[in-house]
Amino acid sequence: MADGNKIKDYSDHIDKEIMSTSCSMKVKLSKVVENLNLEIIHKASDFEDVELVSAEINRPGLQLTGYLEKFPHERIQVIGSVEYTYLTSLDQGMQYERFRGILAYKLPAIIFSYNKPINQDVVDLCDYYDVTLLRSPLKSTRLISDMSDEIEYQLAPSTNVHGELLDVYGMGVLIMGKSSVGKSETALELINRGHRLIADDMVDIVAVSNKLTGTSPENIRHYMEIRGLGIINVRRLYGSGAVKVNTDIDLVIELEQWKEDFEYDRLGLDEHYIEILDVKVPHIVVPVRAGRNLALIVEVAAMNQREKYLGYNAAKVMTDNIFRETSKNSGKTL
Repeated sequence: MADGNKIKDYSDHIDKEIMSTSCSMKVKLSKVVENLNLEIIHKASDFEDVELVSAEINRPGLQLTGYLEKFPHERIQVIGSVEYTYLTSLDQGMQYERFRGILAYKLPAIIFSYNKPINQDVVDLCDYYDVTLLRSPLKSTRLISDMSDEIEYQLAPSTNVHGELLDVYGMGVLIMGKSSVGKSETALELINRGHRLIADDMVDIVAVSNKLTGTSPENIRHYMEIRGLGIINVRRLYGSGAVKVNTDIDLVIELEQWKEDFEYDRLGLDEHYIEILDVKVPHIVVPVRAGRNLALIVEVAAMNQREKYLGYNAAKVMTDNIFRETSKNSGKTL
């Protein structure tokens, strides 16, 4: 029996399935603006080139009072309801001077939340100092949360792997294995059973907060390649309920051709893991041979893993019951 809590090393053939790994230490401001649908009031001349290196956001309340020591000007600045109320309590000349004080620093961008009206002096100052000015209808806390999540996601370490990623009973299941082992056919049968496809063939993975999130490259999203059939569009054939943009990866299932001389795990007592981007994910190997219903096995594996997350391990409960019964019987006198 294998050692418990074993971590599978990428020294075997799975290593060959990893296409690239990167950690983008910068993210384009323009990408964040596009993804969050922010309104552009004024676009700086270097708008397309501005890069963010931190997911932290600043609300410049203290700076608007005139205190500029240790001003974190490298962060995006958000003018929320409190800052806006304070500014509008000042006369127009003081408002101008306070804004000029913070815009004199090179800011990546300044954003007004709640769709607050922006006077022309602020627009003119942003034009003069060449700072991007944005606006959002969201309240400040929601805006900052969404922006931080988006920037953190874009800055996260990432990799690409060959495989199928599906949502099976609410569990993100990554199916991997050598070419022609049956990954796409298994994924297609799972879709036919009502589960949702995230990615076929190529899976983009990012690691955020010790969790893996997978999605499909946009140019092949919702498409599948089935040998002998060709390319199909899963969304068009099965409807929008059969696809999903992304999911956390909760389980990795590796399909491999059945090895007659290999002893496969029959109890499931030991926990096996695989490391992707330094994140451990539960990992099981499923041998493939004629007559095995792989889609059904994947479904059961997903449900069983969910039970483990909830604190129930069927193999452990059964063996404990057998051990107790054996101990009880061995204590009886004949």
